[in-house]
Amino acid sequence: MKYRAVFFDAGDTLVRPHPSFHELFAQVMLREGYPVDAEEVRSCWPVAMRRFRDAAESREAWSTSPARSRRFWLSVYEVFFDELALPPSDGLGERLYETFSDMGNYRLFPDVMPAIDALHAAGLSMGVVSNFEAWLDELLVSLGLGETLPVRVISGIEGIEKPDVRLFELALERSGFDAEDCVYVGDSVDFDVVPARKLGMHPVLIDRRDRFGKHDGIRITSMEQLPEVLSA
Repeated sequence: MKYRAVFFDAGDTLVRPHPSFHELFAQVMLREGYPVDAEEVRSCWPVAMRRFRDAAESREAWSTSPARSRRFWLSVYEVFFDELALPPSDGLGERLYETFSDMGNYRLFPDVMPAIDALHAAGLSMGVVSNFEAWLDELLVSLGLGETLPVRVISGIEGIEKPDVRLFELALERSGFDAEDCVYVGDSVDFDVVPARKLGMHPVLIDRRDRFGKHDGIRITSMEQLPEVLSA
């Protein structure tokens, strides 16, 4: 391969809530006495994504402390409550925050390990650059990726968030590789593709839900496609 290293985003790229965000959200609501359909939750996600963009524009750095994380996610859940006509003051946000902060509720996507094994066999170094709370480090170790992804640059530990290119620069510095020798894989154009490209890395957009069909760069719909794409 012409590359020396591959860095990954974490949430919605390597790991996800189990069985999915919208299904787990619906399960919590049902336990609290509010029967909500998982597909209804899924339909609200584009509206909720505006909250992430607003946070980036205002530099909230929401993942850099437990207090900021809690405040941010409660505001995200309020968007869902508004869209689903659920009461925001019934402790639902706290139940959701507890659930989505529990490492036991996370799994790797099924397509992750086959791809990582293939990249490892090809001699590529790998790591993570992610906007995520500090406990992502422990989560990745518990999922068996501690040794496979030795360079882990996590916003909750570093105190800066994507799309700030400094998070990517830390990964390059710690790995010892030049940007042009590295690939970055993530699920967001704004938070992953744009800053990686700005530094001279080679971005790959993972688009499992077919949201970015007109993307002008390298795009895959399954992580299993990644080794072939990088070999081309």
